[in-house]
Amino acid sequence: MYTDPISYPRPRPRKEPEYRGPISLFALKTVFSSCADFETRTLAFGLEAQVTVHACWLDGLVSARDSAEEVLRPLTDRLRAGGAEDEGAVISRILAGGVYRGAVHRRSGMDLLTDDLCHGHMALIFDGSAVALCFELRSAEVRPVGEPTLEKSLKGGRDAFTETLRTNTALVRRRVASPRLKLAESTLGRRSNTRVAVFFVEGLVSPDTLRELAQRLERLDEDAMLALGSLEQYIVDAPRSPFPQLLHTERPDRFAMYLLQGRVGLLVDGLPVGLVLPVTLAEFMKVTDDAGTHHLVSSALSLLRWAALALAALLPAFYAAIAMYHQEMIPTRLLLSIIEAERNVPFSTALELLGMLGAFGLVQEAGLRLPSPIGDTVSIIGALIVGQAAVEASLVSPIAIIVVAFSAIACYALPSQDLAAAVRLARLVLLIGAILGGLYGLTLLLCLLLWHLAGIDSFGVNYTAPLSDGLRGNLRRALLHPPMPADKFRDAHLRTPDRRRQR
Repeated sequence: MYTDPISYPRPRPRKEPEYRGPISLFALKTVFSSCADFETRTLAFGLEAQVTVHACWLDGLVSARDSAEEVLRPLTDRLRAGGAEDEGAVISRILAGGVYRGAVHRRSGMDLLTDDLCHGHMALIFDGSAVALCFELRSAEVRPVGEPTLEKSLKGGRDAFTETLRTNTALVRRRVASPRLKLAESTLGRRSNTRVAVFFVEGLVSPDTLRELAQRLERLDEDAMLALGSLEQYIVDAPRSPFPQLLHTERPDRFAMYLLQGRVGLLVDGLPVGLVLPVTLAEFMKVTDDAGTHHLVSSALSLLRWAALALAALLPAFYAAIAMYHQEMIPTRLLLSIIEAERNVPFSTALELLGMLGAFGLVQEAGLRLPSPIGDTVSIIGALIVGQAAVEASLVSPIAIIVVAFSAIACYALPSQDLAAAVRLARLVLLIGAILGGLYGLTLLLCLLLWHLAGIDSFGVNYTAPLSDGLRGNLRRALLHPPMPADKFRDAHLRTPDRRRQR
């Protein structure tokens, strides 16, 4: 079904041009003064002295081989110089195909010229005409496309995003080979001039989402965009909330899947991660391989992940509330076993749980920050040797270690590490509430947590949707995975113009 085209509203520039005046080699050398990697070379077009061309580039950003073979060599070809007696004729000849390069940009302002040079272009300066012709010749010395490291792929693609923006856009184009896949680029960061690519599928994305994203990017005024947090904290609805509101993925197939659902994707030059919006809590509980698994198996795994979310957040707090305030709820034999284990421990249940959560946090942080072989060794030593020694020395009870360890394992089962970090913080807050007020304190903080989640919006979409829609079908789709032939419509809360995904 054809829908009206949707154009991405480009953010207006937040500042006046930094470099003014006509283009010239002298002005460009002034701008890049004290830059040891700024290179220039003066050439006579066609090896004749009638027209002089100044080639400028930043060493390391431009491929030396491509610049020599595709730009410099054609400029010195005598057969191409016949009849070109002034700069206007030379410019026309180059634009007509005198240089072996696909794309050429004609620049008449210093701001655009300096931006092109900083992004891997070679510029040909014509002082008499105050014009520059820029050719993109980025160096190929970048990290090649490899396998994803955080999101393991069982049945999906084996490639992952890299730090090069144009490579990442090509990976997405290969998945969605359609002209309706639109790509708009913006430059963010007053000092870094970082390029950000905005992906969306025309006819599927909500125009309100695009308009809201453009407004937030326009308001963004920061020196540099060198990390995901620099962008994420400025465009989300609730930046003070620890729960993630942008979905991070390093897999192009997952990125493309979300685009076809009617979402917007962001790719930042220099970062091997894609951002997806709007998102809900249910999206952080899904994995890409569910689409390639039988619906009964994927539904069972989905329920297991939701159970892991509940255990990771509530198990230590629930145990503390029962053990400290509501012992009558524990079966007699289990209560006797807990009393026997706690008899020789000098610390209370609250101190045991808080200390074990802190110890597990230290072990996890040490395992992440150290190199892989040392980090694995530290994790094993901390989890086995130190834990066993603490039990034998009667510093902590075995039941406390079991509760905290089981909660940590359940937290590791969550698909999103950002959500897992927020759950660990919520687990500590719920534990403190259970220590202070038992089940009443736990219930109160749990209600406040649910109220906080229900109050978060992600670009006009409620964070708890579709769990909060009140429709049985939406709740079933969030927890279970229907067969692919029966899943005919896109999510209603995304407000996509075309809701039907298949006939």
